[in-house]
This record gives sequence, C-alpha cells and structure tokens, in this order.
Amino acid sequence: MTRVWFITGASRGLGRAFTQAALAAGDRVVAAARNVEPLAGLAEEHPDRLVRLSLDVSDRAAVFDGVERAVAAFGRLDVVVNNAGTLLYGMVEEATEEQLRAHFDVNFFGAVWVAQAVVPHLRAQGSGHLLQVTSMGAGGGFASTGMYAAGKSALDSVSQALAMELESFGVKVTILQMGGYDTGLFTVGTTATEPNPVYEPLRAKLAEIWGDDAGPDPSTAAPVIMELVNLPEPPVRLIVGSASYDMVLQMEQARIEQYRAWERLSRLAPG
Repeated sequence: MTRVWFITGASRGLGRAFTQAALAAGDRVVAAARNVEPLAGLAEEHPDRLVRLSLDVSDRAAVFDGVERAVAAFGRLDVVVNNAGTLLYGMVEEATEEQLRAHFDVNFFGAVWVAQAVVPHLRAQGSGHLLQVTSMGAGGGFASTGMYAAGKSALDSVSQALAMELESFGVKVTILQMGGYDTGLFTVGTTATEPNPVYEPLRAKLAEIWGDDAGPDPSTAAPVIMELVNLPEPPVRLIVGSASYDMVLQMEQARIEQYRAWERLSRLAPG
C-alpha cells in the first residue's frame, strides 16, 4: 500500500532526508516548511507524489488549514512526522522573554498544533502513525542548550500522553529521540543569546567537549524510520543513533545511581 506522509521541517536536515526516503519507497509526501524553495528539485522529480506546503507551525490557524490542504491533496494521512524545530543557544540567564517564547512557539506549541490538527483525521481512519521528533537529550538539561532540551522534554511528555489517548483508536505514536546529526540546527537553525562574559570559561569548556564534529549525515537515520513505520506494533519511544543509544543508557544509569545515593532522604517523607 502506498502511504501518504505529512512532514514538517521538510526542506532540510532530517525532514528532507525522511522526505527523500519516503519518495524512494514509492510513497506520497506533503512536505511542509517555512521556505519550500529548497524542495523545488524534488518536486520536479516527483510531480505526482510530492506536494510542497509553505507553513509556519507556530501559527495554529495556518497549521489547521495546512493539514486540511494536505488531506485534500492525497485523500488521507498515514505517517505524520512532527520534525520542525529550532535551537535557542545560550545560558538560561541570558535568554530574553522574546527568544524563549519564539523558541517554544516552534519546538513545543508548533508540534502540539500539528498533533491537534492531524489527530481527528487519523482517528476517523482508525489508523496512522504520528512520529514526534524530540532529542536524545530530552531526559535532562545541559548547559547552553537547556531551552532546547526543555522544549523537547515537554514534547516528549505530551507525546507519551498522546500515545495513551490514541491507542484505542488504532493510531500509533512514536517519540523519536534523535541523536546528533548534521542537520544545520547549530547554524541556520540557531538563535543565540547575548553572551554574558561571566560564562566564557564554561563556553570554552563546552567547545572543547563538543569539538568540531557535526555528526553523521541525516540520510543515515532514514533507514531506521522506514523500518519503524513498517512495524505493526511500533515502540512508543525510540532512540535513533548508536552513539546516542549508549549515551542515553549512561545518563539513565547515572540518574538511577543518584536516586539511590539519596534514597534515605527521599524516604523520610511518606508521599
């Protein structure tokens, strides 16, 4: 069966890689992005199977209108990839209210608007798979990327609730905890705070930890997604990336050890 995909943030990075993989599999795609010009070549190659949709996910009304147009284009939705996102880079103290609200408008609220818009269609079909792109860092904050982790953590929690809410309707939800890929997130997708000089030593330490490796090409994650959407009973949560899988396990183990170290204090309260 030919599937219909709706992918946000489809013009670059992971969204583009998933779009190309779906088209290569013979599926049809509605590719949504603020700027759809980078998709012109793909549209020429697949004129009957790719629809470009200019969309700002932070605009709730535009999202609902865009989803209606997507359904009208191909008659249904089978796989929805909530991928659009940005990065607010900087220390918590440095972030302005405007920056924080703009960041959450895309990374959290934008994803929620898409979910709210597509769920009625998926529920009516009695089928569909919603892929919520979060991050391997969604389980905790890290200096200078705390706002990004916060948005992804919030989306992670909402998505787990959504999976429970939609289970009886035959609709699947998978949280994709993505590892680090060369998506352009740290360049064209980044808004930076005004640096406070007091954090320069920490910034230097972080730069040393991260190095210059931008990560593997996003196309290397596409085979995982294509296998995932073929599963009759997909997982609710999936770490995408071998190195990230190991890192998440290490972080979880460290968290458990910390809990156990302070178990005595925790158990002093009856709640």
